[in-house]
Amino acid sequence: MTFIEILTSKNLKKNTIIICLMFICGQISAQTTAQSYTQNIDGTKLTFDMLSIPAGKFLMGNKNGKADEKPVHEVQLEAFWIGKFEVTWNIFEPFIYRDYEKQASTSAITSAVDAVTRPTKPYLDMTFGMGKENQPAVAMTQYNAIQFCKWLYARTGIFYRLPTEAEWEYACKAGTNTTYSFGDRTTDLKDYAWYADNSDNKTHPVGQKKANAWGLYDMHGNVSEWTYDQYISDFYHTNDGKISENPIALPEKLYPNTVRGGSFDETPENLTSTVRLASNIKLVAMADAFQDRLDSSFQSLSSKFAAKMDVPKERQFVGFDAYLKAIPLADVVLLVTAPGFRPIHFEEAIKQGKHVFMEKPVAVDAPGKKPYRHIPYFLAYHH
Repeated sequence: MTFIEILTSKNLKKNTIIICLMFICGQISAQTTAQSYTQNIDGTKLTFDMLSIPAGKFLMGNKNGKADEKPVHEVQLEAFWIGKFEVTWNIFEPFIYRDYEKQASTSAITSAVDAVTRPTKPYLDMTFGMGKENQPAVAMTQYNAIQFCKWLYARTGIFYRLPTEAEWEYACKAGTNTTYSFGDRTTDLKDYAWYADNSDNKTHPVGQKKANAWGLYDMHGNVSEWTYDQYISDFYHTNDGKISENPIALPEKLYPNTVRGGSFDETPENLTSTVRLASNIKLVAMADAFQDRLDSSFQSLSSKFAAKMDVPKERQFVGFDAYLKAIPLADVVLLVTAPGFRPIHFEEAIKQGKHVFMEKPVAVDAPGKKPYRHIPYFLAYHH
């Protein structure tokens, strides 16, 4: 996940511009002169680096790319700051866990910080065994990425948000018009990205590969990055041949939204500077930890859910192994223990970007009265 901080922007509401001008004293000089800076999270020893990106024009899209990358069009952007590295677990965890935040804090947590809506404690290891030390934070919905930015504002007094698609691509290209920020040769990708050919199917600590020309790391691969934009396949056709100033596809519904950069399990064609990926609801068939067979109603129940939530057929049934390896979990998990199909129980949760587990009671083979364990039999979430 990448977040940015904007000094002024025509496509933001007036009160947002005012908020982002309310800098804490120690950073007025650096920010008003558009210098890069290191941000301290107040009340902790945690810091992160923000790089200054100059205002300018660039060609967005790829004439040789996929249909949604066309047409190539000229974009004008104002200056902004963007995170030098992908957000790591040590920064993200205090937002997820209030208890962890208290441990990491060197002073009392303010009411403004405590009021930020956050995910509930996940039921699963959200790192999937890939570790946390300097590792990029994974498995958050766009909604919770936005809430994280709100938490940063409450902690720092500086307005942070997700980058727009245009800002992300401009920062990634760093003045280039090649397939990748470093050129066109996929043979060079190994020097700049963790991807399917070299990642060993896992994330890696941020900043281990080469940076692009503007000093940004992991813009290709490692983990995909949320943007603020709604995914609209023909959005590039809306500029009518004119220079597009600070373009943004404002979200009008929960999904799909646009994801950029590709991840550790992607192939080179999905790691380019211009590839656009759409988020969506995923429905996942979960393997039974106790090796109890899923009952025959699973498929029909899942189909009903998929139809009701408009889940594409090709996304409906994914094996558990593929789920662990390839599907980034949302960072909110809602456990529902209903014996039957109860869409009403989780439709609102899905809209809020939460994970939903449905369970079935399964008899355990034991002497005497048979105990029951609740076995998860499907999972649905917005990605």
